[in-house]
Amino acid sequence: MTPVTDDKLLGALGRALHDQRLHMLYQPKVRLRDGSLASVEALMRWDDPDLGTVEPSRFIPIAEEHGLIDELTHWGLRTILRQWLDWCEEGIDTAIAFNISALSLQHLDFPDLVERMCRGLEVPTDRLVLELTEGATQPLVKLMDTLTRFRIKGIGLAIDDFGTGYSSLMQLRQLPFTELKVDQAFVADVARSRDSRLIIQAIADLAHGLGLSATAEGIETLEQLRTISELGCDVGQGYLISAPM
Repeated sequence: MTPVTDDKLLGALGRALHDQRLHMLYQPKVRLRDGSLASVEALMRWDDPDLGTVEPSRFIPIAEEHGLIDELTHWGLRTILRQWLDWCEEGIDTAIAFNISALSLQHLDFPDLVERMCRGLEVPTDRLVLELTEGATQPLVKLMDTLTRFRIKGIGLAIDDFGTGYSSLMQLRQLPFTELKVDQAFVADVARSRDSRLIIQAIADLAHGLGLSATAEGIETLEQLRTISELGCDVGQGYLISAPM
């Protein structure tokens, strides 16, 4: 099969946004102490009639590079906030987490925009959590005011894939996050790797010491679930609990 060029992908992504071909899946996150629903993570998906399934790891960088990331982010936020309203009518009141690009935070009015979107649909701001990968947090100390404004507005902030980047402890202490998400690579190894167990326990202890919650991603077996609970994680997410739906 001939590889899809970036230019072709970019054109297809623009059409997908215009024609509303993108959709969301939602993966539950449960509290490990009792199995109750803690929140859900919204996962953007794109099934193109010509290209087939295009992974976010492919189309998100294209959107960032070519100026489509804001439109993509705004579409995603509108979609998940409307979904929250549908669930609320059915008696399901839960937080929704959504991954955002660090580029979005360069807009000084971004926190105000997100708040207006929540207020416009009458969604409480504390039902929204914005996730950034650890790698994306590297330049964020410069954007401390932007992040702090999210927290003042009641919006949660999570570091995704924690443990795979190079965050300094000083930076972690400075940034106003509410949740650390342990990267699934450590969870996959937790049953057979002493190092992975030590890292997960250290991340959980670090999170709790900083007043944050610790979430483990990628749980696929009962042994992993039991072990990460014993190591002090608060919330679990993965195919053992539920596939994205």
